[in-house]
Amino acid sequence: MMPYFKHDKALVADGAKIGEGTRIWAFVNVQAGAVIGKNCNICDCSYVENKAVIGDDVTIKNGVSVYEGVTIEDGVFVGPNVAFVNDRYPKSRAPWTMEGIRVKKGASLGANSTILCGVTIGEGALVGAGSVVVKDVPAFAIVAGNPARVIGKVGVDGKPVKGKNA
Repeated sequence: MMPYFKHDKALVADGAKIGEGTRIWAFVNVQAGAVIGKNCNICDCSYVENKAVIGDDVTIKNGVSVYEGVTIEDGVFVGPNVAFVNDRYPKSRAPWTMEGIRVKKGASLGANSTILCGVTIGEGALVGAGSVVVKDVPAFAIVAGNPARVIGKVGVDGKPVKGKNA
């Protein structure tokens, strides 16, 4: 018996490493070489490419592709349809250079946000829905817009900081 749950409509390749208590839902495709930690929730229609690394207690909502070079640390929330871009100059059938992305512990990425290659999202940071992140996000910052800009701070509880401490 597997130490994780896999929906019968999910594909998990031999050679993928899946942690205990993780749930992989319908129409998810996890490639060989992918690493997914313990107690994660990988929702419908998501894709985890080889060499992608997902920590423990991560939620990846529907329609997210986690490509090679993307590292998602523990406790991260990835909203529906978040896009990770690992190639700065994409061309069909041309040589390319993979540039990694790191999402640090406890960060939250809002629905439909786009995270460009080479970016680090800081610990506990909050990326607003629909934002396009083109540069590093500081720890516990709230960013929003296109391009994403710092608009506030979150506390260690994940809630916006109000008043003079913002």
